[in-house]
Amino acid sequence: MSDVVERTLSALPGLLGQHDPGAGPGGAGGPGRVSASSRLGSLIRSITALTSKHEEEKLIQQELTSLKATVSAPTTTLRLMKECMVRLIYCEMLGYESSFGYIHAIKLAQQGNLLEKRVGYLAVSLFLHENHELLLLLVNTVVKDLQSTNLVEVCMALTVVSQIFPREMIPAVLPLIEDKLQHSKEIIRRKAVQALYKFYVIAPNQVQHIHDKFRKALCDRDAGVMAASLHIYLQMIKENSSGYKDLTGSFVTILKQVVGGKLSADFNYHSVPAPWLQIQLLRILGLLGKDDPRTSEVMYDVLDESLRRAEINHNITYAILFECVQTIYTIYPKSELLEKAAKCIGKFVLSPKINLKYLGLKALTYVIQQDPNLALQHQMTIIECLDHPDPIIKRETLELLYRITNGQNVVVIVQKMLDYLKESKEEYTIISLVGKVAELAEKYAPNNEWFIQTMNAVFSVGGDVVHSDIPNNFLRLLAEGFDDGKEDHQLRMYAVQSYLALLEEEDKLYPQKFLQVMSWVLGEYFSLVTDVDPEVILTKLHSLLRKTFVTSETKAWIMAAVTKIASHTSCSKTVEELIQELSSSLDTCLRQYAFELKQLCEDKALMKSLLPFDASCSDLVVDASLSFLDGFVAEGLGHGAAPYKPHHQRQEEKLSQEKALNFEPYGLSFASSVSSSGVTGRQSPTGLSFASDTSGNSVETGHKETNTLKLEGVRKLWGKEGYLPKKENKTEKGNEPQAVPCGSLLAEQVGEPPALQPDQGASLSEEDKEKQQLASTLFIGLGSSAGVSLMGKTDTATQKFKRKSKINETQQLSEEASDFQNSAASDFGPLLDTVPVNMEDSEGSTHTRLRKASPCSSDIVEDNLAFETSQSLRKSVLDERLSANRLSQPSLFADSNIEIFQPSPSAQSESASETPLVPSLPEELEGLPHSEGVGLCQSDALALHLCKVWTDDSLLLVVFVSNKTTSALGAVNLVFEESEHFQILESATSQFPVIEAQSVEHCQKCVRMNKVCTQAILSGSISYQSEMETRLEFSVTLSLMDFIRPMEMTTEDFGKLWLSLSNDVKQNIKMSPCQDSLSAALDTLQQKLKLHRVDIIGNEGILACQLVPSVPCLLHCRTHSGMLALWFRSPCAALPDGLLYQCQRVMEES
Repeated sequence: MSDVVERTLSALPGLLGQHDPGAGPGGAGGPGRVSASSRLGSLIRSITALTSKHEEEKLIQQELTSLKATVSAPTTTLRLMKECMVRLIYCEMLGYESSFGYIHAIKLAQQGNLLEKRVGYLAVSLFLHENHELLLLLVNTVVKDLQSTNLVEVCMALTVVSQIFPREMIPAVLPLIEDKLQHSKEIIRRKAVQALYKFYVIAPNQVQHIHDKFRKALCDRDAGVMAASLHIYLQMIKENSSGYKDLTGSFVTILKQVVGGKLSADFNYHSVPAPWLQIQLLRILGLLGKDDPRTSEVMYDVLDESLRRAEINHNITYAILFECVQTIYTIYPKSELLEKAAKCIGKFVLSPKINLKYLGLKALTYVIQQDPNLALQHQMTIIECLDHPDPIIKRETLELLYRITNGQNVVVIVQKMLDYLKESKEEYTIISLVGKVAELAEKYAPNNEWFIQTMNAVFSVGGDVVHSDIPNNFLRLLAEGFDDGKEDHQLRMYAVQSYLALLEEEDKLYPQKFLQVMSWVLGEYFSLVTDVDPEVILTKLHSLLRKTFVTSETKAWIMAAVTKIASHTSCSKTVEELIQELSSSLDTCLRQYAFELKQLCEDKALMKSLLPFDASCSDLVVDASLSFLDGFVAEGLGHGAAPYKPHHQRQEEKLSQEKALNFEPYGLSFASSVSSSGVTGRQSPTGLSFASDTSGNSVETGHKETNTLKLEGVRKLWGKEGYLPKKENKTEKGNEPQAVPCGSLLAEQVGEPPALQPDQGASLSEEDKEKQQLASTLFIGLGSSAGVSLMGKTDTATQKFKRKSKINETQQLSEEASDFQNSAASDFGPLLDTVPVNMEDSEGSTHTRLRKASPCSSDIVEDNLAFETSQSLRKSVLDERLSANRLSQPSLFADSNIEIFQPSPSAQSESASETPLVPSLPEELEGLPHSEGVGLCQSDALALHLCKVWTDDSLLLVVFVSNKTTSALGAVNLVFEESEHFQILESATSQFPVIEAQSVEHCQKCVRMNKVCTQAILSGSISYQSEMETRLEFSVTLSLMDFIRPMEMTTEDFGKLWLSLSNDVKQNIKMSPCQDSLSAALDTLQQKLKLHRVDIIGNEGILACQLVPSVPCLLHCRTHSGMLALWFRSPCAALPDGLLYQCQRVMEES
């Protein structure tokens, strides 16, 4: 430790001013400089010399008192302030609060010279967090430094922006940072990319319009800029890998150059070329090549080269090998690479070093789903790891066993997990393992007794740290039952018997959640145990209520159980004693329960009707309108009571009644509003004028008392009412990590473990024999006979407990359709877009842009309708199309990147002889805006086309089914799969009993957007009966703009509605030269996004739209200095983000 302190002290003079401009050539000649270094040095030496924590606290408090007096003195110079900031930083790093110095750190960053500004920025970045209120004082300083000609100031500002810049202030600096991407100095470009990466993490919608600039950064001539851009691409590819497949070649080329040592030696680490860069690229390639043979084929060679070159025995090369192994097993498999990766895993697992052994187990856990046989090769090593002294090795071994669990080894593996749980004291480990044990018990339980005993052990060992989902799922499983009624009865009866036996132990302390489970089960199913008197059960529950360790919440569960049991008994002395005791309890809840129980016991008929046996899963009829209170409300109104008004209406009335300016900022807030944007203040556009040219924040407010706008002497304001003061916003974040799926990939049939040779068995010790026996138990079900392919098919063994009708069978079909869509898209290339067209203009605009006719379309949203067929049909159709067709220029389509299959002359002559079946819209739909029909999928017998029709309250999908054969097709069934983003209002299934030869049938589906997104896929399938049953899959991409409609309103209505909306988003975007005025910009938004223009006053305008059927979104626009400030508000948190993204694309393309 002493050498670290000495090195720190030796570096202090350089930090505190040895290179201070104007200090003179004396090096350490200034008295202030000597004092600065000596004061901090003496502080550090004093702290290291202390012997107790108490002495340290006393010394630090004295130092903080001295510093507080110094920084508060008006005579303190900036040089002395800089020295004080360094000492404050040291005290803060030791964990002592020094908030009095935060504002002085900001002042130092604003006022000092380069060295003082550097210390000020450093202190601010260490003292404050992203949401700290003082950061707003730093925004103007950052903007000024970003515009500075001094490279050091620009670098410092970019560093602070990439660390702690607040989300709502991003629009103030985003244009400046975009310009820095073109800077001549590579360090500026690199820091600008890092700042944009930070913006993408905290506010991705605000940087989506500059993705092209990310690509330029990837191809930057400086390797550091390129490396910085990889962080952004890794994040974007995690979210949507299909959108970046075209960059696979670029990533492979970069990795080849890195592995080949083409980068500067500055990037080397222990003679390994740019190891962290290699790891980033390997992760990106793994995401791009997953389940994609074509993309994976491009990266096979570079992965082989990476494995071959990572031969140096150093920790960093082990990390590269680990990432290579993960990438190889993630992408589409190649046998040669898999063999080399398996050898690497074997070296790791067999290594005596703990770190390498952990890496081997980690890799083995990851690849076991693709290659279960690999675990058999190292089964004895895995057994030894179960008794390893390192707890992390033990835990990772249990994770590996969890992945290979099947119906035949579940008993042994669960017992190993429970043994580890009994020894573990770490809360995180207990929570994780308890969840895994509960999952395995439900999935592979061999019998009811083992299942109940295992769950009892889970509740006992896990204690009250068990996640609430585990007891809830257990009780739901008992209540819902299974496919077999006899199994239901046996499981519930054994659970009651088990809990009665546990309650026999008087002095046993059980966790609260376990007692709650016991109470619920005994209350619901006590009558299944006929040999036990209900009075005995009531006595046991009564004794639990008297226990001091039982919490009030658990007592409520016990009282509920007592009430249920009492409803099926004639009279009970225990119940009477319990009511008498609890009637005078200090706990008001228990007194309430006792009173309710007493009233119910007086009317047994009512009690039985309210508490029927085993009715926990019965649907309850709830009167949401509270109609039973109508008489009470009418009586109150008759006596002069005021009618109820919603909260927002009361706030609006209060605001409109104010006749003077309100000088209390933030005084009025809506309790129910939650902002999704994190903006610290918001005001109504009916009473505001944006004053900031960079951030769009409003600082001028006014009050209107007349019915007309008066603009004399004030800036242009909206409406006639007062202003809505600012209020704090709350940022909604949903980063909940999702649970790891526990689906086993083992087969039902079990292969026998390799038998020992007779001579080997004789030479084994007793300990080795026990390990062999344990291995044969743990790894049963693995091997070639288990029927598990290299791609890792799921376990075909039936689940022990199969619940009733709670599983949606279409989920698996949706996943298969999504996987096939990715492969089909790579085979066929881009397909035709769905483009809107008006029937009345179709004849006159054949050779013009086809999208301009629809009021609900968007030039910026491409609705790709990708058709899908079965695997064999897809390959044959592709071969025929590639041989018989050629690509033409996309002259008729808006997107110049779209390639269209154009039939060759021979193909045209063949098709001319055929009579195609042309689907047409019904007469009642022809007058509505709609797209042209686009093929979804087809076979030799049937073709499927789709047409979108935009109605006022929904999107209507008209699906045409064409019979191309000369015979009738029977049992045609069209099914749309469930989607989290969309809702089909009526049935998702359409059936056609018979479709006559050479005819077309159609069906209509009304679709609405449930979860707002930019675009999402709605999948489906169609099956029909010809000579044999055939099934085709298809998908259609629906965008947000398919569900957006104009919303007509007046300026006054706009202002009132604006006050009641809580979720908002702000953004400044650049205006193109052709958009020289606000009117031109609003025309662009109105035409492209089909918004309703409400009004324009000066340089401010307002527009309105709605997400069908009735979710409003309001937009306030203002122009300043070539920028367009956008402010969205909506009751839906995600809708402003989605529309902002569309506006950014529109303005970029126009």
